[in-house]
Amino acid sequence: MANIKSAKKRILQNLKRSEVNKIRKSRLRGMIKNIILMINRKDSKVAKKLFSELEPNLSKSVSIGLFKKNTVSRILSRISKKIKNIK
Repeated sequence: MANIKSAKKRILQNLKRSEVNKIRKSRLRGMIKNIILMINRKDSKVAKKLFSELEPNLSKSVSIGLFKKNTVSRILSRISKKIKNIK
């Protein structure tokens, strides 16, 4: 454990932030899994609705720093491609 007061504070802040980031990432991953589940069930209406909710959340996660820009772009691209190919 650190001896300096500011270092102790930073440790506590980092713990809180990492918990919040874990929760945010988990929620986004859950949204992605729900969309993939709907794609596998061939339910395009629900998949499109969920995708429209996911897209802004993922974009915000880039500005927060949860995911990198290209990672989010790749995820969105793959999901939208799968939704378009539902028959």
